[in-house]
Amino acid sequence: MKIINCKILTEKLIPLIVGANIKIDSITTNKLRKCYAKETSPHAKWALEQIVKNIDIAERTNSPACQDTGMAVFFVKLGQQVCFEGGLLTEAINQAVREAYTDNYLRLSVADPLTRINTNDNTPAVIHIELVGGNDFEICFLAKGAGAENMSRLFMLRPGDGKDGIIKAVLHCVKIAGSNPCPPVGIGIGIGGNMEKCCIMAKKALARIGTANKDNDIAELENNILQAVNTLEIGAMGFGGNCTAYGVAVETYPTHIGMLPVAVNLQCHSARHFKLVM
Repeated sequence: MKIINCKILTEKLIPLIVGANIKIDSITTNKLRKCYAKETSPHAKWALEQIVKNIDIAERTNSPACQDTGMAVFFVKLGQQVCFEGGLLTEAINQAVREAYTDNYLRLSVADPLTRINTNDNTPAVIHIELVGGNDFEICFLAKGAGAENMSRLFMLRPGDGKDGIIKAVLHCVKIAGSNPCPPVGIGIGIGGNMEKCCIMAKKALARIGTANKDNDIAELENNILQAVNTLEIGAMGFGGNCTAYGVAVETYPTHIGMLPVAVNLQCHSARHFKLVM
């Protein structure tokens, strides 16, 4: 049995949330630098130069890498032998978001969907909890801005559409998005399950970009999609060129014989996430 104190959990999460908004993860940064090095379009190369400079300035000045510090999204892997004391897990997470955003002047972007009245503390967070065996406890955080999220899409394909249909769906999503999600983008793709399952998988996949899927066939699909997307020549910030996406990650789940759900979740070049294991 593992016992986790909710106050301690909140205290651990606060600096990680702030830090994620300031320092773009190293895998994404390296990919963007490689995009800059190989870009041949002058305008796109200039845009990539500004992106890389912005990442460096944000880290050096301890400032948010993007003014849209996003909605706080958490994926929690919770072992059945883990217990919490001193409060609720979800409230501990929301308290961390509340303090991280308000005390550090990160933009408060969460509002009622109808009245549009701001909650003024960037809560509630979006929390997905996966129950597993043992005493594992792991939290993955993503700061998800609106620009890329608005361009994400769900496709309910026919089973016969297969891999070609999946690739066409992703290309359609990215092409329609154009410069809106601030490319180069990361592309998280969920395939299978049902409507909501594939959307959640697509979001979770964003945190895995840069690490190939353990399934060789899916890893090959990831690579094929990346190559296809980069033929669209949307390029950095829509200036054309050969780097529209810096990475693709695909997650799959068994689905109904009559369905082929595909969700595409786009991530701007400010990829902000972390993983905490306790």
